Amino acid sequence: MSQARDHGGGPWPMRLFRNRVARPVASARRRAVAPLSVGMPVLPVLPVLIVSVVVLVDLVGGAGLIWLPLLAAGPALAATTNGPRGVLCVGLLASLLGAALGIRDGAPGRELVAVLSALVAVTLASGLAGMLRRRRERVLAAVRSVAETAQHALLKPVPATVGPFQVAVRYSAAAAEARIGGDLYALIPTPYGVRLIVGDVRGKGLPAVGTAALVLGVFREAAYDEPDLLAVVDRIERSLARNLGGDDFVTAVVAGYPRDGQLEVVNCGHAPPLLVRATGTVEGVEPTHPAPPLGLRALTDQTPSLQVLPFADGDQLLLYTDGVIEARDRDRAFYPLVEGLARHVSDEPARTLTGLHDELLAHVGGRLHDDAALLLIRKPTVAVTSETQVAYVA
Repeated sequence: MSQARDHGGGPWPMRLFRNRVARPVASARRRAVAPLSVGMPVLPVLPVLIVSVVVLVDLVGGAGLIWLPLLAAGPALAATTNGPRGVLCVGLLASLLGAALGIRDGAPGRELVAVLSALVAVTLASGLAGMLRRRRERVLAAVRSVAETAQHALLKPVPATVGPFQVAVRYSAAAAEARIGGDLYALIPTPYGVRLIVGDVRGKGLPAVGTAALVLGVFREAAYDEPDLLAVVDRIERSLARNLGGDDFVTAVVAGYPRDGQLEVVNCGHAPPLLVRATGTVEGVEPTHPAPPLGLRALTDQTPSLQVLPFADGDQLLLYTDGVIEARDRDRAFYPLVEGLARHVSDEPARTLTGLHDELLAHVGGRLHDDAALLLIRKPTVAVTSETQVAYVA
């Protein structure tokens, strides 16, 4: 019986064995080479340049010990960019050059020893500072990695097309190191049509993230189970009522597309979505009956209401959080979202949000002071081909 062979020219069991052996060997070689590369630090350019300038000034001026204490600036500066090895190398270079210059200039032995001792002390202190900085950087990198993993689990990536819609999402956390905050969004296809939510949790930090995770978990489950959109909102309300404190709440807009040409919207104390018609006009979807945020229904007799809107081909809906409309520039002026959307609206939601997000960052000077989320859906124009097949075109 002939043995099965792959394109590599050998029996596949043997090749699989070689791959399993070769990969650990290659990994071991990389691990063996890595310490060697780490053990050979590259001298930082700027600290060495400073040491060279001090040496040059001393050679030209011949002023004895006047300039030699400035050599300590080399290892001190190296601690801001290099680890302890780089700092020690710069300190050693500065010490050797300082000793040579002191002997050349005929400096008194006691004074030269004092200067060199101070230089060694600065080098050791800078090396310790560099080691602590590296350790903090590793901890921060680990925190960022965990935060990114949590964000991907909580705010799952949204594909460019969901059901009949083109979709785009932009999210910016105010805490750049954490990369995750209290804003939430989700868009999922269900047996009752595409359903989506955009919300904003009161507060910041880990408690807000936990509340956002709770809301999204309940929404994703209820959106599949409940045929009525108001029943989805009720499920979220009951869950929050059991788990939130008295002062906590979540503002949110929940929307659904149960049938062609019809959009359902439930607004629970959130900023009104913006509806962009195919003609390019932008209008706010104000709630007909204002309702309290999720988690506060027990404090009032108001209940959410269902708004039904026509949503034709070419129409778009933008949902956002307070971090967008409350963003201020240097003059404390709010970002004009309606005007900005009208300027950047296009047939491609991703391009629209890119322009809108870039303009928002420019408005605030480069960094937002609150979490901001943008979710835009567009119903493509329907074109019927000659073979009576329906195709969506931008």
